[in-house]
Amino acid sequence: MHIKRRIQALTLAAILALGMLPAPALAEESGFAPIRTYEDQFTDVSADAWFYAPVKALYELGLTNGSGAPDRFDPTGDLTVAEVVTMASRLRSLYETGDSEAGRDAYGGDGAEWYRPYVSHLQGEGMIGGELEGRYDRPATRAEMAHVLAGALPGELLDPINREAVSSGYARGSYIRDVTEETPYREDILLLYDWGVASGGDSAGSFRPDSRILRSEAAAMVARLAYPGLRVELDWEILPLYSKKGYTLSEMVESDGAFYASPGIHEREKIDADVRYMLSNRERKLSLEYPEGTVNRSFVDQLMNAFLSVTRDYVEQTYNSVVALYYSNGSRVELTFSSSLYDESQIDFYRDATMEYAIAVHDQMWAEGKITEEMSEYDKARAYFTWICENCRYDHTQQLMSHSAYRLFREGAAVCDGYTAAYNLLLKLEGISCGTYSLGDHIWTTAVLDGRACHIDTTWGDQSYGVEYRYFAMTELDAISRGSLSAPQQ
Repeated sequence: MHIKRRIQALTLAAILALGMLPAPALAEESGFAPIRTYEDQFTDVSADAWFYAPVKALYELGLTNGSGAPDRFDPTGDLTVAEVVTMASRLRSLYETGDSEAGRDAYGGDGAEWYRPYVSHLQGEGMIGGELEGRYDRPATRAEMAHVLAGALPGELLDPINREAVSSGYARGSYIRDVTEETPYREDILLLYDWGVASGGDSAGSFRPDSRILRSEAAAMVARLAYPGLRVELDWEILPLYSKKGYTLSEMVESDGAFYASPGIHEREKIDADVRYMLSNRERKLSLEYPEGTVNRSFVDQLMNAFLSVTRDYVEQTYNSVVALYYSNGSRVELTFSSSLYDESQIDFYRDATMEYAIAVHDQMWAEGKITEEMSEYDKARAYFTWICENCRYDHTQQLMSHSAYRLFREGAAVCDGYTAAYNLLLKLEGISCGTYSLGDHIWTTAVLDGRACHIDTTWGDQSYGVEYRYFAMTELDAISRGSLSAPQQ
């Protein structure tokens, strides 16, 4: 199962602080010498703008003269691919010769397009090939910008100051999640993060590879290439690769984005897709639409029961009740899911707290070597089965919160749905596909371990004399025959 992963925040404070270094200091550490002085010529670049220092640096290096008018930089405007290539060519020429146009002059030519000499320069130096042909006149994407800039300067000039943070955060899937193996110029993008040239454009640290590159963003990247003092040291928390810190319950649900606006009451696969769509988006409401004349009390009751039956497969999500809003003369049905265990205002608190407890158990199991990369899914599931049984007691008083994974993790007490919810959450943190099976008032786990369908009953596995492993990895027939409506003896 591919699990979505969450990314944590970082800040632009480093850019703003380092950006105030005087030009001579920046030049001394980089080898790039300013050729003129910036005196706030651009009226649309305020001194408190996050991109002020990069724009100032580029102007003083002679790499930008504004856009449209001498006093305008147009920070929110687009750059074409041709302009990106031109900027990179000028930067390389400035580094090698002190003249930003030397590369263009050396690779001149009589091409019809104004940018062709700059293209020829980068191609002649092996910095780009023909991959951008046919794109030069259109706005550049951030990925294309990264591709061109990654080769603009010799690699030995660029210290990978963020290599550890990027290697850890990206490999864990905690950062830069919008850059995948299918993303164009993925390696170039990651290099910019390594060097402190890219840092993420939002609180999630995302790169937005398919978005257009803004002139302000391009200025920041180019200035950081030129001046080490402007580069960003990422403040990402470096965690072990196994850590799931920061994950949410919504990321435990796989959805391909499919949503069916009018699933039939017997169309379980469509209902399941809608439930997964809702949960993966951290929502608890669904709006459905049916042909006029089909929505009535009986139909809605059956629809709610069908959806509740499916949500039981996701017991770790805590939703066990649903209400419907509809009009008998209309066609729309709105379902809102909640939990009988908590007040409406407490649902998010308990969901988030449950996830944090589960992650703490997961990370501890890895840290202690009880779970390892070499283990099979069967072995991992058995290890968590042992943990649940050794760290929980059956609550014969049947307190309301004992139906939750929250109480099992926090106080070590639960009844069957609490056992099952906690266990399923731990399995899903390992990427193990699992669901539930109900018999009367009893519920247990179903899982696919190394390709084999299994039934696992942590409630009955937890016995007073120790862990009873005959309730682990059962067949369906064994699970049914061993199941009971009474509690285990403890």
